[in-house]
Amino acid sequence: MALLPSPISFSRHVLPVIALIGLALAAAYIFASQPDHALSEPANQPPKASGELAESSRVAGSGIVEPSSEVIAIGSALPGLVTSVRVAPGDRVDKGQPLFTIDDRAVRAGLREARASVSEARAAIAEAQTASRTAREQLALYREVSDPAAVSRAEVIRAEGEASAAATRLQLARARLSQAQARVSTASTELGRLTVRAPIAGEILAVNIRPGEYAATQGGGPAAFIEMGETRPLHVRIDIDENEAVRVDLGAPALVSPRGAAQHQVEATFVRAEPQVVPKRSLTNSASERVDVRVLQLIYALPQTAKTDMFRVGQQVDAFIAADDGPGQD
Repeated sequence: MALLPSPISFSRHVLPVIALIGLALAAAYIFASQPDHALSEPANQPPKASGELAESSRVAGSGIVEPSSEVIAIGSALPGLVTSVRVAPGDRVDKGQPLFTIDDRAVRAGLREARASVSEARAAIAEAQTASRTAREQLALYREVSDPAAVSRAEVIRAEGEASAAATRLQLARARLSQAQARVSTASTELGRLTVRAPIAGEILAVNIRPGEYAATQGGGPAAFIEMGETRPLHVRIDIDENEAVRVDLGAPALVSPRGAAQHQVEATFVRAEPQVVPKRSLTNSASERVDVRVLQLIYALPQTAKTDMFRVGQQVDAFIAADDGPGQD
């Protein structure tokens, strides 16, 4: 090339240098983009048994933390506008404590009307009793007259009719009183049902209703306005694969750890085994997890210690239970 000095050739001197520089850059890029193969400890240790279970036959399972009463979904027996919500998530409540109230103005008006009907019916009874007493006295007076000419037969018949009519009016007034009292009782019952109360003592887990919202008894709203349960103690519902269910030593304690904190284990006490094997519903999101299986559900009670403060309702847990590999077991 004319731009280069005569001893230097582009094809023989410059081009090889450019090629070498490109190869160096490519090698540097490839080296920098290689993945890091250095070994490191995992952020979360996988669940593993400890103590005696670490050296003995065992069955593993996953589970969910739940209240000892299970989760109670509270709704409303009557529809209406919510006027006040008296609890918040995390509150402890006693049995019968008000949780939320529904607008009761219409029911209170009906109750006042029913009470007025009771007063009216009682007044009618008093009037009917007076008329019945007067009619009976008049009839008795006619019957005491010995001279047939003094009182005609027609007068006696009329007095008998008035006495009978007065007695009928008294019975009718008493029936109306019973009806009015029944209306009062019905209105009072409905008034009480408009204040939704805690069915048991426990902890409020979720509040899904707010003042001003309409509480519908069917459709149009959340499945449960309030969720609560007894969290002292907490239970765990452990799913055991049906293929491993026959190996479980029923009644043996379980080592339970929160998901992601395998190093924190507590010993849970056996409560019961559900009588029915059911399809698996609690998923762990593991890539190797099978969902087309049925599971035996075992209920365990967590100890009420400071170490169990890490457990929350709805939290996933890992559990290990001793296996009963007796005669006839593989």
